[in-house]
Amino acid sequence: MSDPTPQPIITPELISLDTSLGTSKDAVITALAQRLADAGRASAAADLAAAAHAREEQSATGLPGGIAIPHCRSESVLTASLGFARLDPKVDFGAPDGPADLVFLIAAPEGAGAAHMKLLSSLARALVKPAFVAGLRAAKSPAEIVTLVEDVLKPKPKKVAAPATTSAPTAEPVAAAPARKHIVAITACPTGIAHTYMAADSLVAAGERADVTVHVETQGSSGSTPLSPDLIASAAAVIFATDVGVKGKERFAGKPVISSGVKRAINEPDTMITEALRASLNPAAAKVGGTAVAAGTADAAGTIGWGTRLRQILLTGVSYMIPFVAAGGLLIALGFLLGGYEITDKAKDIVLDNSLTALPEGGLATYLGAVLFQLGSLAFSFLVPALAGYIAFAIADRPGLAPGFTAGAVAVFVGAGFIGGLVGGIVAGFAALWISKIAVPQWARGLMPVVVIPLFATLLVGALMFIVLGKPLAAITSGLTNWLNGLSGSSVILLGIILGLMMCFDLGGPVNKAAYAFAVAGLNVNDTASLRIMAAVMAAGMVPPLAMALASTLRPRLFSEAERENGKAAWLLGATFISEGAIPFAAADPFRVIPSMMAGGAVTGALIMATSTTLSAPHGGIFVFFAIGKLAWFLISLAIGTAIGATCVVLAKELIHRKPAVNDTEFAAVAA
Repeated sequence: MSDPTPQPIITPELISLDTSLGTSKDAVITALAQRLADAGRASAAADLAAAAHAREEQSATGLPGGIAIPHCRSESVLTASLGFARLDPKVDFGAPDGPADLVFLIAAPEGAGAAHMKLLSSLARALVKPAFVAGLRAAKSPAEIVTLVEDVLKPKPKKVAAPATTSAPTAEPVAAAPARKHIVAITACPTGIAHTYMAADSLVAAGERADVTVHVETQGSSGSTPLSPDLIASAAAVIFATDVGVKGKERFAGKPVISSGVKRAINEPDTMITEALRASLNPAAAKVGGTAVAAGTADAAGTIGWGTRLRQILLTGVSYMIPFVAAGGLLIALGFLLGGYEITDKAKDIVLDNSLTALPEGGLATYLGAVLFQLGSLAFSFLVPALAGYIAFAIADRPGLAPGFTAGAVAVFVGAGFIGGLVGGIVAGFAALWISKIAVPQWARGLMPVVVIPLFATLLVGALMFIVLGKPLAAITSGLTNWLNGLSGSSVILLGIILGLMMCFDLGGPVNKAAYAFAVAGLNVNDTASLRIMAAVMAAGMVPPLAMALASTLRPRLFSEAERENGKAAWLLGATFISEGAIPFAAADPFRVIPSMMAGGAVTGALIMATSTTLSAPHGGIFVFFAIGKLAWFLISLAIGTAIGATCVVLAKELIHRKPAVNDTEFAAVAA
């Protein structure tokens, strides 16, 4: 079904010229969101602003040339809309060359139709054209801005070909082998509205300057036309400019590749084209294998280094594991709440032998507690297989899933646990990747990803895990568990300090996730040491947002208006164990905020371990207080750490003046 005729995407009441909407990007976004809501374009300005702020935290939306394009998709948006402001003074949106005076808030409805998404992507593409940008700055009225925008959004009339004078068939330019050297590229950003298309046009324009044809597949919200196999096969190199995974990456296997985040293609398109051309002439250049990690950070050569790639691989596994942790862990905790901790030994029998019409001893609460505990246990049982499976997926794409999940299941079977899942996932992924590189006849290529690779990679990793790796990894896991159980006195306090420092170091980043995954993977209601570790990790992870909320409340003059607003939200985020609630503060002032948070987290972790406080649920904050042993000490430890973190950050801001050389924009981009 085709989209209905779109409403005007921009009108004069959505435009603000030569005015101040605040001194921070958060204030500008909030003001533009309110303007859209006042015009009936959004049902709730706060929801729209929150969605745009969330997108901004993923990566800054400032662009070279004084432009910013905050954007989002939100259920609160009633029709695709543009809010525009020409700011005076300019506001920093994280562009590499300074603050922005031209700001478009691009608001798309959740599930926006193709017509709307094409309009929004057309605007994004126009912003890389100097004439359009100059027109925005020269416009004297909102009506002129509307006319400029509508001109670039109007569909261009298709040229009608002259009647053929011969019977020779015409050919699609894309399918024909181009006369000059050409490069293929993929661009994609998390929301697929703006950066995806701007990066594409920047690369095409840079290719023209270098006398190279660039064909781009935009994997965005307005649809994507895949590059033809012939075009890919004859390309000199491929560019992956993405902040998310590349769809159909296996199509580019063997091609020299330059990988980066999507914004680099906007900021440095000529450099990327040059790097791609050099890679095409270099036999030792990085090439697309069975998988190519194409997101985030590029090194100086334009390709992703092994350190970054390994971090991405491990974080992929952890990120896919966490939903199993959250769902399974909270269900188990609810099972304890209804059925008591003794439900662990009888839940299976109760569920199988009873029903709502034939309740067990203990009545409805016991039965429901058993059902919830059993559901949670089953979900939790996927924790290590999911970790291993998606580590393998990050290395070898879909062919790595089966051997990866199998490696994780074997790790659980032999008692190798979390460590076995990590090792097994890596082995499974590289086994699948190695098999995918074996040359096979053309007729067998279709069988490789669905039969041959999963079969032999599973066989290989299974044999290695059972025969070679399983017992040593199980011994390491068992030794670690025994060591943790045997800790006492200063040793256990030191462990609490280390876990607290890790939880507060990068606020949801790799170090934070490593500490959290360590705690969750070892969680066992019959193992006191694991319950103490879980309590230390959760309490320390709650400290940063709570500390920043307290500091911004007690000393508001030390924080910007946007930070004070973030501080109000941080109370709830911290109370529910969402460490990321402190990211806006750390991004704006990392050298004074992060050490302060680490100090508070270290104290909380040490106190939790010293008082033998335990926690039987892996997530939830205040919602799982019933699962905390020695709740009073948990609250005291959390309060002390929060107070220390808040005190440290207030003193740091009062006594340590920021150095002008510090580039806040870079820190904001890194933290996001």
